[in-house]
Amino acid sequence: MKNLLILAFTFCTLLSFGQNETSLIERKGFVFGFGVGGGVISISDSGQEEPFSEAQFGGSFPNLKIGWMVNDRLAILGLYSGLSYEYQDKDRTFDAFMPSVQYWLQNRWWVNAGAGLAMDFPAIYEDNIKHEDWNFGGAVAFSTGYELVQKKKFALDLQTQVMMGWSNLDNGDDRDAVVLSIGIGFNWY
Repeated sequence: MKNLLILAFTFCTLLSFGQNETSLIERKGFVFGFGVGGGVISISDSGQEEPFSEAQFGGSFPNLKIGWMVNDRLAILGLYSGLSYEYQDKDRTFDAFMPSVQYWLQNRWWVNAGAGLAMDFPAIYEDNIKHEDWNFGGAVAFSTGYELVQKKKFALDLQTQVMMGWSNLDNGDDRDAVVLSIGIGFNWY
């Protein structure tokens, strides 16, 4: 009986230590992160008869964020993200550079929102990109993520983002885009 009580006490003690929510991560100072993933993009030109009639799958790499931790839950970041798509048998990207704010609602769960410059241009690996259109406009984005792995100054997270943007074309029309992406993020604090 004595051995059974010792075993039960040891098991309960281990369970109580396993429930401890203390975090070993230290979020302070400079922040750098990048993500890789994929998603869906829908492109619509203002002259198009039926807007957003098609969606395409594409890749997103690199999604970058660089900034500073204001405190252990709030960061001010520069965010660069986007997705590649095909247009007239050539690969293009719809990207955005946005100042953003990221806030941790809980120890592992964060939200991010930003607005900034949208860029619609040929993919860098395409031939003869000098003769392609480089279009600029505006974008807004909202993203959220959950940190799956946390170390002292590193976190690996699963993240998703919705970005809406527009760019001005040379002919006076606008090109609108809606992007939904999901990926894995690698972050250092």
